[in-house]
Amino acid sequence: MRYKAYKYRIYPTREQQELINKHIGCCRYVYNFCLEKKINAYKTLKENLSSFDLIKLLPALKKEQETSFLKEVSAQSLQASIRNLDSAYKRFFKEKKGFPKFKSKRDARQSFQIVQNTNVDFDKKKVYIPKFKDGIKCRFHRFFDGKIKTSTISRTSTGRYYISILV
Repeated sequence: MRYKAYKYRIYPTREQQELINKHIGCCRYVYNFCLEKKINAYKTLKENLSSFDLIKLLPALKKEQETSFLKEVSAQSLQASIRNLDSAYKRFFKEKKGFPKFKSKRDARQSFQIVQNTNVDFDKKKVYIPKFKDGIKCRFHRFFDGKIKTSTISRTSTGRYYISILV
């Protein structure tokens, strides 16, 4: 089976931009929180926390008052950021790649993943993802057939938004 990614420019409304920015911020927060948990668990207990262990912490984290803002975004996106951290951690130990770094608000590329429920309407020129009921306006310059596996929404440093759809 071969996968192919298609990248399109999206044009979110002001409210949608706000929600995209919340998703990006929450995913960054969860990634950094879990990276800190993994580092502390290894230093103190000499054990490795798996992505499943960290995902189990999310419901309790959402119930805390300081981190209740995590309820506003898709849980799948938060889980995807934990899985990305876990794969970066594994790559560090197996392939001797660089140790995972804490994500910064100042990084050039900001993004979050949607693992399921991405729908594309080529006729209406919209992409539908969880938490975005009305769909996000999109410019399709290529069409595709096949099952959508994941999609990644990214924001550039210039304030442009893109969606990359893996088919």
